[in-house]
Amino acid sequence: TKKFEFSLFSSFAREVFAKQLDAHPPQQQHRHWAQICSGNAINKIRGCDRYGCGFFGADSGKGKHGKHGKHMGVDVICADGATVYAPFSGQLSGPIRFFHNGNAIDDGVQIRGSGKCNRCFLTSLPLPSLPGYCVKLVCIHPIRYHGQIHRGQQLGRMLPMQRVFPGIISHIHVENCDHSDPTPLLTPVSPPFPQQDTRWATVCSGNPTNEIRGCDRYGCGYYGAPRRNSKGKHRGVDVICADGATVYAPFSGELSGPIKFFHNGNTIDDGVQLRGSGFCVKLICIHPIRYNGRISKGQILGKMLPMQRVFPGITSHVHIENCDHSDPTSNLERGKGQ
Repeated sequence: TKKFEFSLFSSFAREVFAKQLDAHPPQQQHRHWAQICSGNAINKIRGCDRYGCGFFGADSGKGKHGKHGKHMGVDVICADGATVYAPFSGQLSGPIRFFHNGNAIDDGVQIRGSGKCNRCFLTSLPLPSLPGYCVKLVCIHPIRYHGQIHRGQQLGRMLPMQRVFPGIISHIHVENCDHSDPTPLLTPVSPPFPQQDTRWATVCSGNPTNEIRGCDRYGCGYYGAPRRNSKGKHRGVDVICADGATVYAPFSGELSGPIKFFHNGNTIDDGVQLRGSGFCVKLICIHPIRYNGRISKGQILGKMLPMQRVFPGITSHVHIENCDHSDPTSNLERGKGQ
């Protein structure tokens, strides 16, 4: 009789849980992860420093077999000793060793979960499988390596990265278990393609006012400047940007690409198109973090390619060209001081 009663309760519990899941699917409850590090409310991703870049797919240098690999996660900026929070609800497991050399930051933990738990109840019953997340957070010391944790709950603290890599932008390495890009989940929710803000954000780190390249021996960077050998007029503007600098999205929109400008395979022949917020623009001589998908204004778009290698002595720059070949200067100037 007891077994029969338990079977009925088990069936009832699964049915109730399934209905809850239909009404409040995890992906709809929390399409974006919570803040991961105190002091970084928008989960800002590390740009580029002398150790490399923090965006997904960045060149990670030579691997174990002497081959160049790609960054399989993203680096969320986090000061040494800062408090670290769970990005979603789930089950902890660990420890996770990344460096395998016992250094001061070789610690971390894995979280696997649905991203929901606000409305569900805890039970030992077998429940329907949930679509969810699985992520490794590295360079942190968790409060524990096992058990349940809830979204936004304290997970641990950031380890002393400066002790191991002096001068680096301290960060938590966040890596999806399936090696997919976690960037869209880290991005805070923003209204779709806002029309009211016509001021573009800073395009390149180190150039907060979007200063346009002047004239050098290769030509001039302003819109309509004459091209060399009488090849028409300059149909975009050149925003000054040092080789290897971080490049940001000037507005929110949808990415597409790649965009090839030179069509000769040189080291700066890469770029991406961004359409949204009432604008459409091509950003050239950059390597984007991805060629497709949504991106928000001010989010890391990629890095500046090595222009000095192709044009020694030029003022390195991102070439920005409106899709309709109109002058983007006024939109860039509205970013000054922002």
